[in-house]
Amino acid sequence: MCWSSSKSRKWRVRCDGGGFFPVKKKSSTPNRGLKVADQIQRDLTELIARELKYPRVGMVTIQGVEVTPDYAHAKVFFSQLVGDPKAAEEGLNQAAGFLRNGLFKRLHIHTVPTLHFQYDRTQERAADMNALIARAVASRSKDNE
Repeated sequence: MCWSSSKSRKWRVRCDGGGFFPVKKKSSTPNRGLKVADQIQRDLTELIARELKYPRVGMVTIQGVEVTPDYAHAKVFFSQLVGDPKAAEEGLNQAAGFLRNGLFKRLHIHTVPTLHFQYDRTQERAADMNALIARAVASRSKDNE
């Protein structure tokens, strides 16, 4: 079985007379979703720091953004050094419309995603793991002595 394709037509032809079928178009920019997520992260960081005047939010750091393939929704992961993370999460979710409007003015894409903020517990978990490892090493050194 052999295949023949034409650049002028978006169809492939089977040599054995099996018929035509459409060619799946490759994305013109690979990893576009990752690039959009990175740009949303940069713009949100600037918007929160400079334009958001919401006392419950405080100083937050945007850790990462995950965008759905259709750009309809974005999970925004943040951390906070000082303050109540629950209050900051509620405040950011209440300000999501304002932040989305700011993103719409900065991004030049057809669909600006709806923002969903989640507190990122990665640093807390890493500190807990380090404490467990330190305890295990300390108990092992006591057992060896």
